Amino acid sequence: MAKSTHDYAPDPRNGDALISVNGELVRRPEAKVSVFDSGFMLGDGIWESMRVHAGVVLFFEQHADRLFEGAKALDLDIDLDRTELHARIIACVEANGWRDHVHVRLMITRGLRSTPYQSPRVVVSAPTVVIIPEIKAASEETAASGISLFTVHVRRGRPDVQDPKLNSHSKLNCILACIQAHKAGADEALMLDPEGFVATCNSTHFFIVRRGEVWTSSGRHCLPGITRANIIALCRRDGIPVFEKDFSLTEVYGAEEAFVTGTFAGVMSATEVDGRKIGDGEPGPMVARLQALYRGLVDDQIAAGSA
Repeated sequence: MAKSTHDYAPDPRNGDALISVNGELVRRPEAKVSVFDSGFMLGDGIWESMRVHAGVVLFFEQHADRLFEGAKALDLDIDLDRTELHARIIACVEANGWRDHVHVRLMITRGLRSTPYQSPRVVVSAPTVVIIPEIKAASEETAASGISLFTVHVRRGRPDVQDPKLNSHSKLNCILACIQAHKAGADEALMLDPEGFVATCNSTHFFIVRRGEVWTSSGRHCLPGITRANIIALCRRDGIPVFEKDFSLTEVYGAEEAFVTGTFAGVMSATEVDGRKIGDGEPGPMVARLQALYRGLVDDQIAAGSA
C-alpha cells in the first residue's frame, strides 16, 4: 500500500471543524466558495500550509514572506496585512478549541469573476481568503520506515513558463507527477529540472547525504521551501557541510541516505528511489540527527511564540 509524507490518523473532530471563509466561521460541511471564484475557475491564487503547536503558528514570518512575495508577483492584493492574517488564523484555530498538531491550509484567490475569463479586469469582489484547520499528526509508522520515490517524466518548469517559486493554486504538474509515481508503485514523485538534474519532489523537497555532506538542489527550479531553508540553516549552524548544487540521479542512487522535508512531516527518510535502495534501505544517522535538530528548532519557536 502506498505511503505518503502526509499520512496521518483520521480524527473525527475534523469532520465538523470550523472553517474561516472571508473571516466568517462556518462548519466544514457548509464551507463553500462560488463557481465564479478565481481559484475554482482558473487556479488563480496562492496558498500556504502551516503548523500550529502549543497555540503558536510555526515559522509564520517565513510563510508570510513567501505568501506576500507571491501575491506581489501575481499582482494580487490580499487586502490583509500579515498581522491581520495571523490574527485570523489564530482566531479560527482557537474557535475550534485546538492548540496542538493543527495543520492549517491558507488559500487566497483573486476573488469572484463576473464571467469565465482570464483577465483580472473581470474580478468583481475582494480576494477570497479561506483557512482550513485540521488535527493532523504525522504518521509515526511512515516516519519510521521512510518512503519510496520514483523519478517521473514531468519536469519542474523554467520561470518563464510558470515560475516554480510561486506557490500557486495551479498544481497540475505536481498532481500528474504524483499520479505517475503511484502508478509505478512508489509513494511520491521525484522531479527533474529542465537540464535533467534533480529538482524536488511533487510535494516535498529532496536531499541526499554523500560522505557526510548534505546536498540539495540548486533551488532554481523549486519552491523556496520553509522547512528546506530551516534544515540548510541548521546544518550550517551545527557544522554539517551542506550544499545547494546540481546533481544527477547517478549521485542519488549512490548516496548513503536520502530524505525529504516539508511543513507537515518535517524531515523524513526516502529509503528507495527508482527501485534502488538508498544506503541500506533504512533511515540513517544523518536523518536522525537532523530530525532532532528540527524538533529543537520547533521547540524554540514555541517558546518564543509563547513568550
